Amino acid sequence: MAAATGNAPSAGEYIIHHLHHLQVGNGFWTFNLDSIFWSVVTGLLGSWVLWRVAKSVTSGTPGRLQAAVEFLVEMVDTQAKGIVHNAHSRKMVAPLALTVFIWIFLMNAMDLLPVDLLPWFTERAGIPYQRVVPTADLSVTMALSISVLLICIFYNLKIKGGGGWLHELLSAPFGAKWYLAPFNLGMQLIEFVAKTVSHGMRLFGNMYAGELIFMLIALMGGAFFTAVGLPLALGHVIAGTAWAIFHILIITLQAFVFMMLTLVYVGQAHDAH
Repeated sequence: MAAATGNAPSAGEYIIHHLHHLQVGNGFWTFNLDSIFWSVVTGLLGSWVLWRVAKSVTSGTPGRLQAAVEFLVEMVDTQAKGIVHNAHSRKMVAPLALTVFIWIFLMNAMDLLPVDLLPWFTERAGIPYQRVVPTADLSVTMALSISVLLICIFYNLKIKGGGGWLHELLSAPFGAKWYLAPFNLGMQLIEFVAKTVSHGMRLFGNMYAGELIFMLIALMGGAFFTAVGLPLALGHVIAGTAWAIFHILIITLQAFVFMMLTLVYVGQAHDAH
């Protein structure tokens, strides 16, 4: 990335450039095209891998990929059974949780790529901005959490019925008294909003912080290697490797936490107060 003056960018200019999305639209209807593109790419990649494993599954000695997928399926199924007690609902909820875990893991894993790798290619294709970590975009994580909210509303209506859920909204947590109904409804709405916002913000905050740290490490490593006469890109790669090894745990943990909260919220939709 070159600064407007044609000289090498400052550290601030470098970070600001890498935090800028490729956008279209204005105001509320602004779309981050890079986040949408990489979300779709990672989603298709995860679907393709699962399809290939399902197509080539064997009852004999499984390969490494099949063993890994079987481990994930068993792990998610175990967690779903412990949280969602409705066996019929688990037929959709368990695959949903597995999809959420794999998709978010792959989106998070984009953070492990060298900071300037994909932007270098896209800039030469005439694309000035490119952020490749969809989960470091608040609009993506909030869209995911709102989708979970809609699923919870669906199961509340399906399991309890419209009248039953309305009665719960007006009678919990303070009791089924007519004069307590406004307070009950207010608390219920606050709970739904708080769960949805925290669900999306938690993932966004962790991945955004990780992205910033990668940029700072790339700057420090690049500056050091340039000072001693070595290639800038080599400094980015070497300096970022140690953090990337630790970051593998973070991206996996964040995918797991989002999946578990999805199961918990859907499980709560099955429970009556």
